[in-house]
Amino acid sequence: MARLYSRKRGKSRSKKPLKGASPSWLRHKPKEVEMLVVKLAKEGKNASRIGLILRDQYGVGSVEDICKKKISRIIEEHKLAGEVPDDLMALIKRSVMIRKHLETNHKDMTALRGLQLTESKIKRLVNYYKKEGRLPVSWKYDVKVAGLMVE
Repeated sequence: MARLYSRKRGKSRSKKPLKGASPSWLRHKPKEVEMLVVKLAKEGKNASRIGLILRDQYGVGSVEDICKKKISRIIEEHKLAGEVPDDLMALIKRSVMIRKHLETNHKDMTALRGLQLTESKIKRLVNYYKKEGRLPVSWKYDVKVAGLMVE
């Protein structure tokens, strides 16, 4: 399948192993891994950061293979998820950073194009989350409010 904004093909990358069982050398039990996820979520880390910490510091390759649940699902079950999903928040942060850059560099047309692409992704993702019920129907992306959300 081609990329969204260019006519190029996607990147090829390594795939996860098909075997879905937890490895025999892993010392952590599913309940321990779940408690680690909850502890890191209470510290304010998002799901992707939690996955990196578990991989690098605790040797947990895949939380889903061990707990049979994704990190985001564990966070939602313990009611620690924010009102805005992580991927949408990352796009909003990127948009705010590009706008800040464009205030000082008015003629940077490449950054302006990046801002347009980022904000169109935000718009599509907001529509999806509204349909799924993860965002209220009245939620709107506003540039000024986004700057306050990020800071």
